[in-house]
Formats: sequence, C-alpha cells, structure tokens
Amino acid sequence: MGLAGVTGSDRIFASGHPGPRSSAPNPLGLVASEDGGQTWTPRSVAGDIDFHALATNGQLLVGFDGINGLLVSTDDGRSWTPGAPLAAAALAITDRGVWATTPDGLQHSTDDAQTFTTVPDAPALALLAAAPDGTLWGIDTADTVWRSPDGTHWEQRSTINSVNALVARNAENAYAANEQLLYTLS
Repeated sequence: MGLAGVTGSDRIFASGHPGPRSSAPNPLGLVASEDGGQTWTPRSVAGDIDFHALATNGQLLVGFDGINGLLVSTDDGRSWTPGAPLAAAALAITDRGVWATTPDGLQHSTDDAQTFTTVPDAPALALLAAAPDGTLWGIDTADTVWRSPDGTHWEQRSTINSVNALVARNAENAYAANEQLLYTLS
C-alpha cells in the first residue's frame, strides 16, 4: 500500500486493497482525499494497479506499480505516463528531485522520474521520507536512522527497533512507527 500527502494541505493519495466487505475493485488503484482522509474518491487505474510506493510535492505524483516500474502523473493522478523501470521500496520528492530506495541503493532523478542515477556512498535505505524543508530522513536495513540535508551527505543519527513507516517533519524531527510503537527521531 502506498500513501502520500501534499504538504500544507488536506490532500492525500493512497493505494492498496479493499477490505473484505468492500465492493471496491481490487486493487483500489489510486484513491484521493481532499479532506485529510475523511472521505475518499477513486481517481484512476482501479482494478489494475496497486501502488506499493507513492510520493508527491503537489505538482508531481510518482508511484511504483509493484511490477514494471514507476508511473508519473502531473494531474493529481488522473492520468499516468511511464517513468523509469525502477523497483522502488520508498519514494520521496524534494526541490532537488525524486529519490527512490532500491535494491541497488539510493537513486536520484532530476527529470521527474524518467531516469535515475545511484547516489554514491548513501546508506542502503529501506524507508525514506522528505521533510517540507527538503531534508531527507531514512532508515536502513539494519534499523539505523539517517538524515541528509541534500540527499548526498548522510549523517547517522540513531538505531531503533524495526519499523515500517517513516514521516519527516523538518531537519530536526521525524517520526517512525511499527504496529505497536511511535518513535520520535531527532
């Protein structure tokens, strides 16, 4: 399941599978909320695509379809064009471009997810999140927390228990969670 929100607004995009009692198509495709998740509206690719990762900056929406690679939308997910054939575990967008965690390491795109280059010396991140100020936070495969002001210079911060979600607030704070705990990262 992918989930991404537009900073400073109540717009949220999500993807995944419906509940067992739902009549919604499986997979859901892309659904959108304009009220912070109170209500959801099907947006596109219902029954066809389950986005495993999503990221948006309000103008660009990028998703990994779980099979072929990235899809890119410039109209809030109403239509999609192919991006790079990249298997992204997590995606983030900053003013410097699109970032993706992959089995081959952290990748960076400056052309709206059409091509990517490997970020040298970046940690092997499993989770990735961008703060509104452009700071990137990541958690690697050994549960070490990392922070970068620019995506190229990474600073080890701490080690935490296994988590499956990460949200970046700013250069000083981020939050990570699993099914039982919420961690404040600094």
